[in-house]
Amino acid sequence: METALYDSVFPALKLERRGKVRDIYAIGESLLMVATDRISAFDVVMPNPIPGKGRILTRMSLFWFKLMEDITGNHLITADISQFPEECQPYATMLKDRSMLVQKAKPLPIECIVRGYLSGSGWKSYLESQSICGMELPGGLRESERLPEPIFTPSTKEEVGTHDVNISFEKVSDTLGKELAERIRDISIAIYEKAVKLADSRGIIIADTKFEFGLIDDELVLIDELLTPDSSRFWSKDGYRPGGPQQSFDKQYVRDYLLSIGWNRKPPAPELPPDVVENTRKKYEEALRRLTGS
Repeated sequence: METALYDSVFPALKLERRGKVRDIYAIGESLLMVATDRISAFDVVMPNPIPGKGRILTRMSLFWFKLMEDITGNHLITADISQFPEECQPYATMLKDRSMLVQKAKPLPIECIVRGYLSGSGWKSYLESQSICGMELPGGLRESERLPEPIFTPSTKEEVGTHDVNISFEKVSDTLGKELAERIRDISIAIYEKAVKLADSRGIIIADTKFEFGLIDDELVLIDELLTPDSSRFWSKDGYRPGGPQQSFDKQYVRDYLLSIGWNRKPPAPELPPDVVENTRKKYEEALRRLTGS
């Protein structure tokens, strides 16, 4: 098994920030995004990594960015290490397959979540109020039930270690303006629907997913990652049975372990056992293989 990368250390490069998973470096007018092998759950970063996870996330994002170009642009310049600036070349071995050179964008302060099925915080909200983000849903739905149609359920974008908060579309409109709010909603749903069709043909249900957008010279583009096991719930189509949790190809395996030991969802996070790490890695790899064919 390859050596895991928890924190990148590139002394000659300017570290801009460390996110839950990605380390961001400033390279002139561009950014270098490095996908580490860190994994977070309940908005807290775990103390041990999932080897190879960053490479899987990068390959999957590149696959989806290309596929969705007819719907919207993205911030990618190149993922070809040989095309990176000279100051990156001493770190080429570590950067290979887990990094992207991207355009700087002004991130929108909204997490764009699309749900096609009732799960996670959406299920919890439904149990409490029969609604998600202020949208009323039909009564009598079960956990993991397919919704009548995909819904846009945005949230705030909080700092690492702080939980995002679900908000109404009206709140998004107040924050961004009605026109931009409608654009990110419509583009998000269009991307989700296109991805669902491809995933369905390959035996995977995309229950929900999260997008991030930014502005580059007033042009709206996708940023960060796209339709990865970190930002989506991927379920086995063959094993799908509404009425409870599903077989997944994402970090739900880690969440389930943390719930089973009664962790309070606050830092510091507990160490993940070797079998949880290995099984999570295998699930990520299977999602990549099924969805991209690689």
